[in-house]
Amino acid sequence: MRLLDFRSVCYLMGMLPTRQGSIRLFRFAGIDVFLHWSWFLVAIYEINSRPKAYSSFAWNVLEYLALFAVVLLHEFGHALACRQVGGVAEQIILWPLGGVAYVAPPQRPGATLWSIAAGPLVNVVLAPPLTLLVFLGGGAGWGQAAPDAFNLLKAVWGINLALLIFNLLPIYPLDGGQILRSLLWFPLGRARSLMVTTVIGFAGVALLILLAVIAHNLLFGAICLFILLNCWRGLMHARLLARLDRLPRRQGFACPACRQAPISGPIWRCAKCSNRFDPFETQAVCPHCGAQSPLTHCPDCGAAHPFAEWLTPAPELFL
Repeated sequence: MRLLDFRSVCYLMGMLPTRQGSIRLFRFAGIDVFLHWSWFLVAIYEINSRPKAYSSFAWNVLEYLALFAVVLLHEFGHALACRQVGGVAEQIILWPLGGVAYVAPPQRPGATLWSIAAGPLVNVVLAPPLTLLVFLGGGAGWGQAAPDAFNLLKAVWGINLALLIFNLLPIYPLDGGQILRSLLWFPLGRARSLMVTTVIGFAGVALLILLAVIAHNLLFGAICLFILLNCWRGLMHARLLARLDRLPRRQGFACPACRQAPISGPIWRCAKCSNRFDPFETQAVCPHCGAQSPLTHCPDCGAAHPFAEWLTPAPELFL
């Protein structure tokens, strides 16, 4: 049984994942890691345009690879935390503007908060040992004994700190913006919290664009445009969620994942004959062809469960 309208709207808005044009690198803990082809073009440009901080070009390459190693660890933090709270996280895509972990945590503020906050926490965990190594290396004379290696160590320390600070800016869809949204979700609800966060995000990204123009930094400007686009998508998603919240609900049922009562109306489609119907009126049996749907999708969180699991509300969850 497939949902008709809401998931297709999310797809058109670019809210669902795609790995088109990406190369699969490896699989770890059930999570596939992909690298977008455009990464190579930007890598060549960035490596060649970087200041000559090392005696050999190979160290420039290592520094750029270190950047994406830190990004990858950050994204695995998101993915593994999402799985910990019962969500779905199956792929990470690395591309020129950073990394994207496609996570779908249960639609509860606590679960979403942990899934998002775990990414910056990886950078927080990395900060003390990197700081200690830089401090010890400076005192032990590593800068004179192995200047290239020590400069790389300092660069990795700076990369980790910069990523942590930048990601915690309260601008949607950066981690800081999504953490703010998760905290506002508790008092405001899922739609209004996202609406407020995206409005704040527009103000923040305007300042970032101004900084990019002043600095004449093309790559930073591209990142700002990406943030602006996704902030707009977040606003459209908030409007969609507000529409969902206004629709009539069928009492006596609840999604086992997000605890929302299902929408009342024929917004589901039979997988066999494509007839529209409301499974909560017919016990998940299509009134047109008589097919029994094994799973019923939730229009709120997208999770699919056997119809029988909707009959009794799931136990209270703390996350």
